[in-house]
Amino acid sequence: MRPTSYLVPSVGLCALSLLLSGPVLADESAPSPVRTQSPARGTHMQAVETMLGQPAERHAAVGRPPITRWDYPELVVFFEGDQVIHTIRLQPAP
Repeated sequence: MRPTSYLVPSVGLCALSLLLSGPVLADESAPSPVRTQSPARGTHMQAVETMLGQPAERHAAVGRPPITRWDYPELVVFFEGDQVIHTIRLQPAP
C-alpha cells in the first residue's frame, strides 16, 4: 500500500497563494492622494485641533484612565486624558 502524503498539496497551495498575493505595483501616472499628517504620541488635544482642525465627531471619554476618540475623515485619534496615545489611518474603500 502506498503512503498518503498531505505535505505536497499543502506546499503547492502555499506557493500558489504567494504567487497570487504578490506585490502590487503602484501606477506612477495616478495622482497620489493628499495625506493628513498624524499627530505624534503625547501630543495634547489642543495641538491636535490646531494641526487637524475640528474633528468630524468627538466621542465621550470612557473608562479609567479616560480614553477619548476623535474621528477625522482620514484618521481616528485616541487620547488618554488630553494626550494622544494612538492614531489609525483610514483606508479609502476600494
